[in-house]
Amino acid sequence: MAVMIIRELADAIDRRTPVASATVVDTSRSVPRHAGSRMLVYGDGTTSGTIGGGEMEHRVTEEALAALADGRPRLATYSLVEPDDGDPGVCGGEVQIYVEPHMPAPTIFIVGAGHIGRAVSDLAHWLGLRSVVWDDRPEVLEGITHAAATFDGSITDAIEGEPVTADTAIVIVTRNVDLDLEIVPHLLATTAGYIGLMGSRRRWDTTRNQLLELGLSQSDLDRIKSPIGVQIDAETPEEIAVSILAEVIAARRAT
Repeated sequence: MAVMIIRELADAIDRRTPVASATVVDTSRSVPRHAGSRMLVYGDGTTSGTIGGGEMEHRVTEEALAALADGRPRLATYSLVEPDDGDPGVCGGEVQIYVEPHMPAPTIFIVGAGHIGRAVSDLAHWLGLRSVVWDDRPEVLEGITHAAATFDGSITDAIEGEPVTADTAIVIVTRNVDLDLEIVPHLLATTAGYIGLMGSRRRWDTTRNQLLELGLSQSDLDRIKSPIGVQIDAETPEEIAVSILAEVIAARRAT
């Protein structure tokens, strides 16, 4: 059973499915399962495996869902002696259970594969983040080595191939305003938790005004951070990448 649970956990991680593992790490006296017993808990509350069933397992499931929500592991200790005093069982022993969330690495969806887009992808890899890169020029995508996926063609095809979630940060580092006008409406239709666009304030003012004329609302455009990045007087593509990802990390920590 333990091997099957470990394989299922590995499969969930490969599929980028959030899951929490609950492992019995210590026991004393009489308990339903002993050290090494494992259970998996998914975001919808479904479980696989067992650490003893009953009220205790129900409480551990709640702890696992909380761990998936805040991304933090926890150690839960239960006495199984007096249900009238709130204990989740009557076996007569005590058990410690380690609950650990296994979350997919956050995705940086990089729109534009020029010098800065490449630098952002490389730095994201070094930081342990997952990057996806889109550019409408296939030849520009050549040589990108650290991205989990690359897309050319339409931005809508890229979004379909790499679904954007609230855990996705979109970094727009394109070559001109015309391209921004084409792709930004599609990006705003996603649930991305962060959207940043590179360029001067003047460029963003021009882009924003034209997007408003195209029918986008001001509240839609307020989701976009532009100019993108933390102000560090960056000049090189690598320095700009540091600025961009510093802002992305700060935005994630603030949620």
